[in-house]
Amino acid sequence: MLTDTRPAAPAAPRGRRPRRRTVVALLATLAVLAPVAWFWAASLPAGSWSVTEMGVPDDGGGPAGMAGHDMAGMAGRSVDTLRLPAETPADARITLTARADGSRYTLNGQTPGPEIRAVAGQVVEVRLVNADVARGITLHWHGLDVPNGDDGVAGVTQDAVLPGGEFVYRFRATQVGTYWYHSHQVADEQVKGGLFGSLVVVPPEGVGPEATALVHLFGGRRTVNGTPGDLAVPAAPGQTVRVRLTNTDDGPMRAWSAAPYRVLAVDGTEVNGPTPVSGAAVGITAGGRVDLEVTAPARIELGGAAVVVGGGGAPSSVPAASVDLLSYGTPAPLRFDPTTPNRIFDYAIGRRPGFIGGVPGLYWTINGRMYPDVPMYEVREGDVVRMRISNSSGEVHPMHLHGHHAVVLARDGVPSTGSPWWIDSLDVPDGATFDIAFVADNPGIWMDHCHNLTHPKQGLVAHLMYEGVTTPYRAGPDTPNDPE
Repeated sequence: MLTDTRPAAPAAPRGRRPRRRTVVALLATLAVLAPVAWFWAASLPAGSWSVTEMGVPDDGGGPAGMAGHDMAGMAGRSVDTLRLPAETPADARITLTARADGSRYTLNGQTPGPEIRAVAGQVVEVRLVNADVARGITLHWHGLDVPNGDDGVAGVTQDAVLPGGEFVYRFRATQVGTYWYHSHQVADEQVKGGLFGSLVVVPPEGVGPEATALVHLFGGRRTVNGTPGDLAVPAAPGQTVRVRLTNTDDGPMRAWSAAPYRVLAVDGTEVNGPTPVSGAAVGITAGGRVDLEVTAPARIELGGAAVVVGGGGAPSSVPAASVDLLSYGTPAPLRFDPTTPNRIFDYAIGRRPGFIGGVPGLYWTINGRMYPDVPMYEVREGDVVRMRISNSSGEVHPMHLHGHHAVVLARDGVPSTGSPWWIDSLDVPDGATFDIAFVADNPGIWMDHCHNLTHPKQGLVAHLMYEGVTTPYRAGPDTPNDPE
């Protein structure tokens, strides 16, 4: 038998190897946890913050302006000055009193609130009174491009109206079309709970037979103008009727009729050369509006509810085909040249894990960044702006730009060939890309966010900011303002 006669290696000092393993393990843990802790701490909200300081300035390749961080300590136009002069007389006045009843809300004792109607060119005055809505309220005029001081976004253009308080909105209704109003304070809760109503602007020459249909889910049931089931619209046989459809919910909906119909308007803008549609449904994005023309008797299906015109007909199933607004109608010249933009922006929607307000989760991103480190799109008045909106997040997003209407130039690289498709609310499906353009002709600080109202709370909100415009309002836990 062979015996190993080599001297034994000296034993390691007691505890050295375990201690080394512990140190290595601690260092590895710190290497993982330190960045996580930093991101967690960076996501914690300040006591209050200004929207002009919350993100990353993006000048879109144009001249850098005095917006965002560059405005600190410098003079500029406050959003409060971007309003009609106080002495401008009002043509139409209404007082809206908001009340809370558990998770439901009313305006003047009803939901939806009263319809506001104006003739184009009239000055509308709305006195908003908060009777007892504990967290405060505002009113945003969705799709109507009002002056910025009347946009109704808590913490951006005004403070939330607290119980016992009031705020007076005054604006000239210059755009004929179908719009709506809703709270932009704790918006997800308050809009779902009923703080909204219809806003219609008609031409001076008047309109023919028409009906307004605000579609909303209450308790999982689809309602029209607050009532479950069908909306009956009286009409004589052969009479044509304009039906103004508004989707007040978080997700897209479809409308269709077994009888031929025409799409007269989208988001308040008339379609050029609308043609009869048969065997296809039209999509209405969250927050969006579509005006349809039907000939009585007809029945417009809304998926769980309907608008029945002149007695209507039998219910019909949803068609497989859809109206493609990229090619619907007849082309017409635009009022500006989108081929020579002053600014070009990307709005790329994604999703990744992270922290918002110190809470971990899977959150939306804009251009790879997480709220509040999101773009501040900077423009000068008069700029022609192009924006590419893309979505790789796994869900559809109904994007809404305040204060402006944009025209869709292309979808997934395919150019528009129909009537100019003007929008203020646009569904961007997962995997889709839209090229849009608009003129920066309404100075202010404007939100640009998803209108699935759970998503802005999860980071899917940016803003468009004009050179030299400031705001005295702030949001955050030390203020009453919670715009989303």
